[in-house]
Amino acid sequence: MKKKIIVFIMLLTLMLVGCGKVSKDDVIKNISDKVNKAKSYYLEGNMDIINNEDVYSYDVNVSYKSEDYYRVSLTNKSNNHEQIILKNEDGVYVLTPSLNKSFKFQSEWPYNNSQVYLLQSLINDIENDKDLKFEEKDNTYVLETKVNYPNNNNLESQKIYINSDMEFSEVHVLDNAGTPQIKMSFTKIDMKPSFNKNHFDTEENLKSSAENTETISTVSKIDNTIYPMYLPDETYLENESTIKKDDGERIILTFAGENPFMIVEETVSVDDEFEVIPTIGEPEILTDTVAAISDNSISWISNGIEYYISSEELNSNELLSIAKSLTVSALEK
Repeated sequence: MKKKIIVFIMLLTLMLVGCGKVSKDDVIKNISDKVNKAKSYYLEGNMDIINNEDVYSYDVNVSYKSEDYYRVSLTNKSNNHEQIILKNEDGVYVLTPSLNKSFKFQSEWPYNNSQVYLLQSLINDIENDKDLKFEEKDNTYVLETKVNYPNNNNLESQKIYINSDMEFSEVHVLDNAGTPQIKMSFTKIDMKPSFNKNHFDTEENLKSSAENTETISTVSKIDNTIYPMYLPDETYLENESTIKKDDGERIILTFAGENPFMIVEETVSVDDEFEVIPTIGEPEILTDTVAAISDNSISWISNGIEYYISSEELNSNELLSIAKSLTVSALEK
């Protein structure tokens, strides 16, 4: 009888210990070890970019292989338009298969700012925030950290959701009012995938993706000039001109005042042969597409039109506000 009582007490003790609360340090160590020791991973998920009342949704596929190989496929759900951010031994590229174009960046991507869809970036934000907040709720662990989005200082923090299996489930990037501006949900994470030898090759990615992507319907004329819905203080439209090209046209909008800037809207064409275009800036998602953002310019292609904004007076945050208002205006036409 005494033996039975002793065995029962031992079992009860083990159960109580096993049901002990998981600490913040336990969660961080577990997920950090899992990601930092991984030689590769593959994930799938859904990402929403929120711009005021508009939501832009993407299917996201991410492949990573050490050392320094990344492939991020972003497919806009509204038009099935795919772009691929690729990092390999040759550099950083944004591939646009529907136009048969590749934009090559002189960039430190993805290490120069937070990336909501990359596991290393999330771990980096977690490990670098000494004031990280931790909460356990309904078998989910929530880590709230600061973020680093130098081109968008309206984004201040993120909530990273870890499930009971110690896997990432969701990430919400919040503005300074605590409102989600980016939502990423992970539907599949494989920490031991295998990739074929051409998985991170630039030309192979462009070729294979182009076969499965609808070609953009290009235009030779811009029927409606797109005007920004946001203007900096004491700034106004001074001049609008249209220039004919061999295969289309270009519209130039010049804004004057205390915060002058210029917008160029230009028709684009699909190249017969694969083209690599050197590009200034950093690749960054801009509502419905991937843009190139530098200190004094932003450029992107959307629905067959290339947009370019530049200013010697405005910083990248102001230019980004103009660009976002321009994309909303384009959708309303």
